[in-house]
Amino acid sequence: MTNTLQAWPHPPVRVGLVGAGPWARAVHARVLAAGPETLLTSVWARRPEAARETAVPYAAAVAATFEELLDDCEAVAFAVPPAVQAELAARAAKAGKALLLEKPIALDLLSAQRLVDAVDAAGVVSQLVLTNRYHPVTREFLKAAQRVDHVGARSCCLSGAFLGGDFATPWRLEHGALLDLGPHILDLLDAALGPIVRVRGAGDVRRWIELTCEHESGAVSQASLSGSVELERGITRVELFGRHPELVFDSGALDHEESWPVLRREFATAVRTGQSGTLDARRGLYLQTLMAEALES
Repeated sequence: MTNTLQAWPHPPVRVGLVGAGPWARAVHARVLAAGPETLLTSVWARRPEAARETAVPYAAAVAATFEELLDDCEAVAFAVPPAVQAELAARAAKAGKALLLEKPIALDLLSAQRLVDAVDAAGVVSQLVLTNRYHPVTREFLKAAQRVDHVGARSCCLSGAFLGGDFATPWRLEHGALLDLGPHILDLLDAALGPIVRVRGAGDVRRWIELTCEHESGAVSQASLSGSVELERGITRVELFGRHPELVFDSGALDHEESWPVLRREFATAVRTGQSGTLDARRGLYLQTLMAEALES
């Protein structure tokens, strides 16, 4: 995939990374340091030793404070729990920094709105890390979906992440699959079938939750979410039905290494042009609104 990208004609975007956990090490630091579109300048985390372990392989600096990190970059990537992200990203926006945000963008709707208000007030670029959306296969699926009419869809986003391991983190265990996995599946359903105008939820967010979505087009979709089921590998699957052959998206066969160069290039392009793409903080707020509605129902 990287070989198909044209040469980068601009100076690399200087990015500081907030967070030094497993996801920050496995993805953010590695991808941002790979360039040529971005340069990982520094890492800041609550635990200095973890920040050092994350920064040293890429010759990045270890920031002593969040403010020091802001002084050393033009964009900030976040790999921290959503409550922490919402607070620090708003501060970064006020400092004029572009934002690369994880999903969900906040822990609750009010915090998400405050973050987006800060982004809008500062006029900074923002982008969401929705892994599947940067993969060429996903984009071909969505193009095909938009060419035909649908009656309905069924989908799932299932994993065993909450059963133990690096991603059985406190915020995921407390708030469950809706906040962790919901952004992925709601984003795909919305992109494939058109805007969601109503969503209802049933079940236990810590074990298994079912969503029923009504779309502006008249289509109805359903989604099953769980992070507490024993699986060899996670499943993200969307099946679309109508007066056409069934359309299926299945992430199981995807190599997500193909997503990262696309994400990096699009974020850097947004920063250099000053124009956010469609997967921005406002998209994150929209998804947060849908999740809040599902919880209230």
